[in-house]
Amino acid sequence: VQLQASGGGLVQAGGSLRLSCVASGRTFSNYAMGWFRQAPGKEREFVAAISWSDTNTYYADSVKGRFTISRDNAKNTVYLQMNSLKSEDTAVYYCAADSGGVVRGPSSTRTRKYDYWGQGTLVTVSS
Repeated sequence: VQLQASGGGLVQAGGSLRLSCVASGRTFSNYAMGWFRQAPGKEREFVAAISWSDTNTYYADSVKGRFTISRDNAKNTVYLQMNSLKSEDTAVYYCAADSGGVVRGPSSTRTRKYDYWGQGTLVTVSS
């Protein structure tokens, strides 16, 4: 699976952005999808995940209630709607695909669970 993330940019605190990640190469609908982020000098951290069927989602506590993950299997695309952005949301955001297909809470937060990764898109939130 090849993943191409887009939609990053510069936004003021309190604003919104929607990230997209388009998949190609294999059957997108078989994969659970996740979003991770990595701020300068920090480790990559989990943001959100969605199951192959769109029935299960899981969020990091830091983004719960502000971010929404969704997918459109007909378009081979997963989205991350980010609202009420804060300066601490500044990071490179990566999408990832998990061939296991399901979201099982905390296990979906582990980077090793994901088989494929996109190149990342930079989100900068100014305060």
